Amino acid sequence: MRLALRELRRRPGRFGVATAILTLIAVLLTFLGGLLDGLEAGSTGAYRAQQGDLIVFADGAQTSLVRSRIEPEVRAQVEDAVPDGAVGGLGSAQLGGRLEGRGPRDLVGTVVFGYELAPRGLPDEPPGPGEVYADDSLRSEGVEEGTVIQLGPARTELTVVGFTSDAKYSGQGTLWGSVDTWRQVLGENRPSAAVGEGTVQALVVAVPDGADPADVAEAIDEATGGATETLTIAEAIDALPGLAQQRQTFSQIIGVTVLIAIVVVALFFALITVERTALYGVLKALGARSATLFGGVLLQAVLVTLVALAIGVGAALLLDAVIPAGSLPFAVTSGRLLSSAAALLFAAAVGAAFSLRRVLRVDPASAIGGGA
Repeated sequence: MRLALRELRRRPGRFGVATAILTLIAVLLTFLGGLLDGLEAGSTGAYRAQQGDLIVFADGAQTSLVRSRIEPEVRAQVEDAVPDGAVGGLGSAQLGGRLEGRGPRDLVGTVVFGYELAPRGLPDEPPGPGEVYADDSLRSEGVEEGTVIQLGPARTELTVVGFTSDAKYSGQGTLWGSVDTWRQVLGENRPSAAVGEGTVQALVVAVPDGADPADVAEAIDEATGGATETLTIAEAIDALPGLAQQRQTFSQIIGVTVLIAIVVVALFFALITVERTALYGVLKALGARSATLFGGVLLQAVLVTLVALAIGVGAALLLDAVIPAGSLPFAVTSGRLLSSAAALLFAAAVGAAFSLRRVLRVDPASAIGGGA
C-alpha cells in the first residue's frame, strides 16, 4: 500500500491520461444526472408541490388533468369517504402568454392552475380574481411582480402578485390562482373544454393523520362506484406522459458511460500491471502477498477516480450556479451526486479487478529472470 501511494506521489504524470479520461467521464456522469433531474423537476414540480397525499382523477381520463372532470356529485362522494381529511379542487390550462413589449408571436409557455388546497409555497387563500402567483422560472422571461400576462387567443389578463418556486409542469412555468380564475381562463380560451360551476379536473386529498394513503385511495374509488381513479402523489408523478421513457433513456446512457469507465480503468491498470511484472516478482520473492499487491492497484484506481470525481462534482456545482433559472433544465442534487460517485467508484473497482488475475499469475523466479 505504501509503495502504491509513493508511486502516486512521485510519478503523478504516469496516471495523467487515466485521470483525464476519468475526469471527462465524471463530468459527463454528473451532467447527465443533473440534466435528468432538471428535466424531471421541470415536469413534476406542480405535483410535488402539492401538500396533499392523493390526487383523484375521473375514471377513463388515464390520469390526465386535461381529460379529467370531477363533477360536484362525485366530489361529494369523495368528501364523504374522507370525512376527517381535506379535499381541494385542482384545474389546469396550458396556454401561451404574451408580455408587454414583445411581438405577437413571441409567446411564453405557461400552465395556469386553479387550486383550493394550497400547494407548498402558496397562501392558503388563493389570490383574487385575475391574480396569480408565478413559478420563479418565469423570471428568466422578464416576469416580475405586477407583470400582466395576456393568455391564449382571448388574451385573458392575469396579474402576477408573487412568486413560488419549483412548481413547473410539463417543462413550463406555472401560474397559480383561484379555481374561479382558472375556469374563466379555460372558458374564454378553450370554450369546448369549459366546465360548469363546482366542476374541477381533479381533487387533491390530504388523508387524516395515521391513515394509510393506499387504503384511503381504495375507499374513495369504492365510494364513487368506480367513477374515479385515485393515485398517491408519487404514482401520479410516475404516470405523467413520457416520464418513465425519459428515465429509462437516461439510465441507459448513464449505464453505458459507467461501462466505458470500467473499460478505461481495466485497460490502463492492465498495462501498468504488465510493466510491473518484474517488480511484483521481486516483491513476491520478498514475501509480499498477491492480495497486498492487488490492494495497491485498487488503491491507486480509487484515488485516481476520487480526483476525477472531485473535478466532475465541482464542474457540476459551478454549472448549476451559473445557469439562469428557467433556461437549461439542469439541477444538482446531493442524491444524484452520491449515486454518480458510487457508480464511478464501482467502475474503478471492477476495472482494477481485471488486473487481479495477472497479479496472481506472477511467478517470482520467472519474473525476476525475465521469462514472464
